[in-house]
Amino acid sequence: MLVRIVKMSFEEEKIPDFLANFESVKEKIRNAPGNCFLELYQDKNNKNIFFTYSYWETEADLENYRQSELFKSVWSFTKKLFNEKPEAWSVDKLVSLT
Repeated sequence: MLVRIVKMSFEEEKIPDFLANFESVKEKIRNAPGNCFLELYQDKNNKNIFFTYSYWETEADLENYRQSELFKSVWSFTKKLFNEKPEAWSVDKLVSLT
């Protein structure tokens, strides 16, 4: 299980555009082959900062998504809204308690 964490920071006036776009594509992202989980978080103290957490069966599944037309269209729209360079991490899930 690969977990992809992406930190994004937006201009305040562009947040509604980001959220509207995310709403329109979230099911497509979640249904991408190999995707098991998708969540969006907003920082409690800095409302301009958002995080996506997505779980992927394999690194190849994530890479296939990143090469897809869906990702290319989502990313080309989203990157225009940033006020800082995004950060991303790929991590292995070691323990999960529910």
